[in-house]
This record gives sequence, structure tokens and C-alpha cells, in this order.
Amino acid sequence: MHFEILVEDESGRKMLDALVPKIIGDRHTFSVIGYKGVGRIRPKMKAADASKRLLLDNLSHLLCGYGKTFAGYGADYLAAIIVVCDLDNKCLKAFRKQLFDILKACNPKPETRFCIAIEEGEAWFLGDIPAIKAAYPKAKDTVLNDYQNDAICGTWERLANALYDGGSTALRGKGWQAVGVEKSRWAEKITPHMDVDKNQSPSFKYFQQKLQELADSA
Repeated sequence: MHFEILVEDESGRKMLDALVPKIIGDRHTFSVIGYKGVGRIRPKMKAADASKRLLLDNLSHLLCGYGKTFAGYGADYLAAIIVVCDLDNKCLKAFRKQLFDILKACNPKPETRFCIAIEEGEAWFLGDIPAIKAAYPKAKDTVLNDYQNDAICGTWERLANALYDGGSTALRGKGWQAVGVEKSRWAEKITPHMDVDKNQSPSFKYFQQKLQELADSA
């Protein structure tokens, strides 16, 4: 099976490039496509600006396009779309309904799974504290050990407070571009140490489960 994985930013792409092979093995192929932000789901009558490369803005067009493309390959071509994005401050139930409404409008529909990091992608790093400590031996234990998995608590800020000199306040003070660069650095350094079978993040476990189910069915 081929997995086409859509994620909202560059740090997410780097993380999944390293983690997906640990889940699906080498019998399957995959491609991780990183966007330049999550964006927002738009009303049907409002067209998105594709040049901005915002994931949710373009999701309807993307899924419909994949549905037609995959159908054109014939029934023997097994492929799935995995959409990975952060929950942020949205209502999970309402957000999932919006996503499935987009999928339902596609004809034909591509095989699709929606995997939402709660609250943010950094929750998946915090689900594997030994991996964080392997990458950053001086990480602050008091900050890491006080974290509850998938808590709505300002996840990237929590990780920054554990890893970055001066914490999230100092990092945010350098601007959002610096935040993005640091998040990519975390992905590069932490993911090689992560054990996908021991991760404690419920939203990561859901992501892992959906990939494994699809891989096992192929």
C-alpha cells in the first residue's frame, strides 16, 4: 500500500518521515507532504489560494483530486490519505465532523484517515520522554514529568520550557520564524530515539493504529 501523508508544517514532515517507517515497515511506500500552516476549513463558496499552501484551506480540493487520481489507477492500486493536523483550541468532535463532511463530498472518495494531534504535534514528542532525554540530556525533568499526555496546556511551550534556554518566552520573543526553526530542530533530534510502541500519547497511538490497520489489510 502507498500512504500519502499530509501534515501542516515542516517540523511535522520531518517527524513523520522518521516515524512512519517504524510503523509500516518496508513492505509499503509513503510520502509525507508538509504545508506552510494549518489554515482553516473554508465555506464551499469561497475558493482557497493554493499558492499559500495552507492544509485545511486546500483540503477539499486535495481529497477530491486524490480520489479521482487513485480511482484512475484501478482497483488493484492500494493507497490511502492520512491527514495529520493539530487540534489547537478547536472542539475535537466538531472538527472531526467538518473533516468528514469534506470527505463525504468527494466523488469518488479516497481511502482517508484523519489523525489529530492533541493539542499539538509536540504532544507526540512528550509521549516519549526517554526519547527527549536521549536527544537532550539536560532537559528539565521537572517540566517533563509534570506533563499529562495530550493535555491542553500549551504543548509546544511546555516542550520549549524543558529544552530551550530561557523557555518559551525567550523563544517566542525571537519571532515565529525562530519558533518554526526550533520545532524542526526538535523533530530532527528527538524522532530518531522514539519508540513508537511505547509512546504514551493517546493521539499518537490512534495515528499508529490507523496506519497499522491499513498496512495489515493490504
